[in-house]
Amino acid sequence: MDKLWSPWRSQYIESFKDKKADNKGCVFCGSQNDDLLDDQSQVVFRGERTFTMLNLYPYNNGHLMVIPFRHISDIIELTDEEFSEVTSTIKTLITALREISNPEGFNIGANLGKVAGAGIADHIHFHIVPRWNGDTNFMPVIGSVKVLSQDLLKTKIDLQKALKII
Repeated sequence: MDKLWSPWRSQYIESFKDKKADNKGCVFCGSQNDDLLDDQSQVVFRGERTFTMLNLYPYNNGHLMVIPFRHISDIIELTDEEFSEVTSTIKTLITALREISNPEGFNIGANLGKVAGAGIADHIHFHIVPRWNGDTNFMPVIGSVKVLSQDLLKTKIDLQKALKII
């Protein structure tokens, strides 16, 4: 069996080691109260029960994660109110992403458990990945490099303008 090497995923997780967290170093718990307007924060949007972050190592420009404030790992543990806010936030963010970058499609989902591909399995989160025709090309296949054409801070600012946060 061939292996896909993605060392950037561990760099992402390790980048939060020094952050104070409520749940034993959880990346998401350590970030959920970050200042929305701080250039170092990947937090884009905050609701009553969830918050949204840019993925620091995105699969595409605008790759977002919608995360419940509560530190839970199983979708079954979500309350109806939390799940409702997750889905309504996803709809709101798709509208904002369409406004700022006009993607041709989206991948939306959650990886539940390590065996399902969750890099951070202890705190459930939902991915929104904008997609464009041709966004996968020879660079990842031949060069093991994904080219992203926009700075994360610019993406964050554009999203917050579309969401009328700033």
